[in-house]
Amino acid sequence: MSIPARSHPVSPSSARRRAAWLLLSAALSAPWAVSAETLPAPTALHRQLLAQGHKAQAVTVVEPHLSSKDQPVQRRYLAYPVEAVLSATLGPSWQAQPDRELEFKALDGFIARMPVARFLKYRAYLAVGLADGQPFRVDNLAQGEKRVALGPYYLIWDNLSAPALQAEGGTHWPYQVAEISLRAVNPEALLPSGMDSARWAEHAALAQTYCLSCHQINGFGGAKMPLNLAVRAKLIDARTWQSWLLQPQSVKPGTAMPALPDGLSAAERQRIASQLHDYLKALPVAP
Repeated sequence: MSIPARSHPVSPSSARRRAAWLLLSAALSAPWAVSAETLPAPTALHRQLLAQGHKAQAVTVVEPHLSSKDQPVQRRYLAYPVEAVLSATLGPSWQAQPDRELEFKALDGFIARMPVARFLKYRAYLAVGLADGQPFRVDNLAQGEKRVALGPYYLIWDNLSAPALQAEGGTHWPYQVAEISLRAVNPEALLPSGMDSARWAEHAALAQTYCLSCHQINGFGGAKMPLNLAVRAKLIDARTWQSWLLQPQSVKPGTAMPALPDGLSAAERQRIASQLHDYLKALPVAP
C-alpha cells in the first residue's frame, strides 16, 4: 500500500488514523495462522531457561493495579525477560514478525493481544513471584478486587525506564497467564467488509486495546465477560456510555469493570470513549 505525499502538515488525529490503518493493512496479506504454546509450570520453565543461560531477576516497576495517577506505587518482582520466554516457547523467529501480534490467555478468560513491535520497543518480563517472597497476589484497585492471584505468570513492563507506559495503567498487564500465541492480525474481525477501513482503523485498534481483553465483538475477544459490544453499544446512549467508560462505579456500584486509565488526560479519555461508541454503533452485527 502506498500513501500519497502530503505537502501540508498532518494533524495528530490524521497521523493516528494513518498509523492504525498501516498496522492493520500490513497484515491483510498474512495468513490467519496461530502458533500457540501452553506455558509450563514455573519450576519447569526455570529449568529450561537456566539451561539456556537465563536466570530470574528482580525487576522493580510501578505497579499499575496498586497505583493512581497521583500516587504511584513501586513493587519488585522476580521475573524472566519476556524475549527469553518467547524464544524458548515460540521459537526465536517471533522477533522477525513485527506485523503479527502476541496473545496472552489468562486462566480467568482475560485475553491480551499486543503487536510484536511493542515487545521490540519496550522491555517486558514474565513475573513468577514477588522478590521478597510474599504471596504472589495484588489488590486490583481499578476493579475493586482484593488479593487477586497473579500466577502462574504475570506480564509486567519496565515502566520506570519508559515512564510513558505508566499512563496506560494496567491495560497491557495480564496476570494468571497460562498460554501464549503468535498470530497474524485479522482486520476482518474488527473491520468487516463494507466498513471504511481508513476511517475506522484507529477506532478498531482502540477497541482491541481497551475492550476486547474481557468483552467480544461478534465472537472475537476475551472470555472474562463475553458480551457482544457490537450489540450492547447500540443499546446505550452516548452519555451513559461515557459514564460506563470513565466512571463505571457511578453506573453500577461494585462492578469489576475498570475505567479507562486515569493516567490519560481527561480530554483523551473522553475522546477514546466517544470513538469507541461511534465505532461500535457503526459496526455490523454478525448473524
